[in-house]
Amino acid sequence: MSIAAAILVAAIAILHIYILVLEMFLWTTPRGQKAFGLTPEFAQQTKALAANQGLYNGFLAAGLIWGLLTPSVEFGWQIQMFFLTCVAVAGIYGAATAKRSILYIQTVPAVLAMVALTLA
Repeated sequence: MSIAAAILVAAIAILHIYILVLEMFLWTTPRGQKAFGLTPEFAQQTKALAANQGLYNGFLAAGLIWGLLTPSVEFGWQIQMFFLTCVAVAGIYGAATAKRSILYIQTVPAVLAMVALTLA
C-alpha cells in the first residue's frame, strides 16, 4: 500500500473518531450544536439518538484502523475498501436526507482513498 493511501485512510478514521466525540460527548455543547446546526432544545431531545449514531461512526473508524494494521496486505486492502464503501454510502445517504455538505465531508474523501488504494 502506498503511503498516500495509508494517510488518506488514517485521516478518514480520525475524522470518524472526531465525529464520534461530537455525537457522543459534545452533542449538547455549543461546539456540537454549531457543528450540526442544532438548537439547545433539539440537541437535548436527541442526545441518546446522537450517541448511538456516534457509536456507529466509531465502528467505521475501528474498521479502517483494523484494515491499516492487519498484517496481510491483501486482507487489509479488502477491509479498508469495505469500510471506505460504508463511509461513502453513509455520506451519500446523509447528504440526501440531512445535509448536503456531508457528501463533501464523508463521501468525497472516502472515494479518493478508494482510488488511492486501487492505484497503490
